[in-house]
Amino acid sequence: MKQLAITFATALLCGNIFAQQYDVCVYGGTSAGVIAAYTAAKLHKSVILIEPGRHVGGLTTGGLGYTDIGNKYAISGVSRDFYRRVGQHYGKFEQWIFEPHVAEKIFKDYLTSGGVTVLYQYRITEAVKQDCWLKQITVEKAAAPATTTNKIITAKMFIDCSYEGDLMAKAGVSYIVGREANNTYNETYNGVQLREKHQFPDGISPYKIEGDSASGLLWGISTEKLLPNGTGDTKEQTYNYRICLTNDVANKIDITQPANYDPTKYELLLRLIFKTKPQNIASFLNISLMPNHKTDINNIGAFSTDMIGMNYRYPEGTYAERNEIQAAHETYNKGLLYFIGHDSRMPAYLRSQMLQWGYPKDEYTDNGNWSPQMYIREARRMKGAYVMTQANCESRETVTDGVGMAAYTMDSHNCERIVLNGMVKNEGDVQIGGFGPYPVSYRCLIPKPDDCKNLLVPVCLSASHIAYGSIRMEPVFMVLAQSSAAAACQAIDANQAVQQIDVVKLQGLLKENPLMDGSTPEVLADNDDSTSITITGNWQRKTSGGYGPSWLSSPTQNPGSVVFRPHIKKAGAYNLYTYIPAIDNAAAQTNYTIFDGKNEKKVSITSNIRVEGQTSGEWVALGRYNFSEGKQATVTIQSNLQQGTISADAVLFVPAK
Repeated sequence: MKQLAITFATALLCGNIFAQQYDVCVYGGTSAGVIAAYTAAKLHKSVILIEPGRHVGGLTTGGLGYTDIGNKYAISGVSRDFYRRVGQHYGKFEQWIFEPHVAEKIFKDYLTSGGVTVLYQYRITEAVKQDCWLKQITVEKAAAPATTTNKIITAKMFIDCSYEGDLMAKAGVSYIVGREANNTYNETYNGVQLREKHQFPDGISPYKIEGDSASGLLWGISTEKLLPNGTGDTKEQTYNYRICLTNDVANKIDITQPANYDPTKYELLLRLIFKTKPQNIASFLNISLMPNHKTDINNIGAFSTDMIGMNYRYPEGTYAERNEIQAAHETYNKGLLYFIGHDSRMPAYLRSQMLQWGYPKDEYTDNGNWSPQMYIREARRMKGAYVMTQANCESRETVTDGVGMAAYTMDSHNCERIVLNGMVKNEGDVQIGGFGPYPVSYRCLIPKPDDCKNLLVPVCLSASHIAYGSIRMEPVFMVLAQSSAAAACQAIDANQAVQQIDVVKLQGLLKENPLMDGSTPEVLADNDDSTSITITGNWQRKTSGGYGPSWLSSPTQNPGSVVFRPHIKKAGAYNLYTYIPAIDNAAAQTNYTIFDGKNEKKVSITSNIRVEGQTSGEWVALGRYNFSEGKQATVTIQSNLQQGTISADAVLFVPAK
């Protein structure tokens, strides 16, 4: 207590207006940070959100607009509401691809409506803990650090939503950096992995003079020897930028040569192009198209926007070291774009394709039209009360204390670029999918009790490297952040440590009040819920694509039906939607019979849906109905007596506003 009292008194002498008690302190204004702060505020707690930069939203506003979903079934609560609000902006039910400035406006709307205090451009320097309880943190002005402008933040509960886990580390919580060995958690895809995807073809020389090892290695190639597959190390999967460009001439700024430009960094790209003879720049720039003629560009292939091997010092680096690493990544990515469009050694047709793109005038207007957020795919990972592993991803081990779901492929980008048998190779890329949504444990969001009793960590959560690769998606971070904030509020109300809360009660809150505003929750009737479905005829269960773990397929000339019978807990008007997976040989139309408890209506929809983004299907509107309370209402999908396949997956009842 003496140390705490002295620090607090010093803050008061400095005129520290923030030296006061908050219920909840959220560190890191990422997408997760915004949702955590909003959730705590909606649960009637005083909240401060601390963001080291000038923007909120993290990668979701920083260029990653082509959302990594995995399966929409896994996205719930306020996270799903965010994508519904994006949809409203673009005139749709929901939307998973969007412009950066649109996402940031929506996040700011959450903070404003929640009355959240936001402290921009401050970063943590110290944390004070007593008897395993985090009492306060000290933050400094990021742009111009000085003790006279430091602020002390005290709170009952803390939530670390930063990509780096800086609050967690300052609080003395156990964590790991890098890749565990496979034998640590009995996994098969952890540690060193030399695999086939995003890989150089055989025969590309790593040397400055091709075939001459005495000439030295090209830039970006490590001298380290390849270790056996499954070996653990401290290397991190590579970082890059998710790049927003436009080909709208009226909104385009030409890509110019960046400061410190070094064309020798892109020699390997020339050799790759000479070897593979690509027809399009999409072979080495993953260009996902966004609304209003914009892009979300990500890494693809053997040589692209990933700056492989140049991020190892970042997770534990000082703020100055991190700034240098981020600046290097920015220069590399800008230089790559310039090189493709202007270097005379590039094929003319590829240069021409690149020159149609430029920086958008209406994005990142305070940062030279370039994203301020580097893609930090992975940094520190907490060693918490429970560790999510490959077994969880593959549902060989299922937790009962799930407070969110994940569904994405176990995805790691490359970690190093090496020489193997006189050829250049990438190492570390893993992309293993084929599994359905799975629950994420509450215990992986909290430290061990001996580490800290009032901290939750939904971003740098407790997971092995390869399991983290599946969980680490922006919508999932938002889901887990909401759960963390709700848990923090529950712990405050019960005067408990985060390890002591009633998880069943928390799960109930997330289900009954998913938007944290007391509104009526939507009702889902899914084919995997045996209590809400009746099947007649020869329907086949498909586990690839669809909404949730599976969907039902009716082949041609199959008499029968699927009847969805939801449990409507509150009578009223609902907008009704059906989920249509994108399938081959789909029937021209699907026939539905909707019974609202009193009246019956028949609706037919065409199956030629347009699927946008990383998803397997879309919600299609069936109209607005007044449904009675109980289980009288039904939605019946008739099987197909014509040509083509009929799908029966899920129906959704959204309370009309």
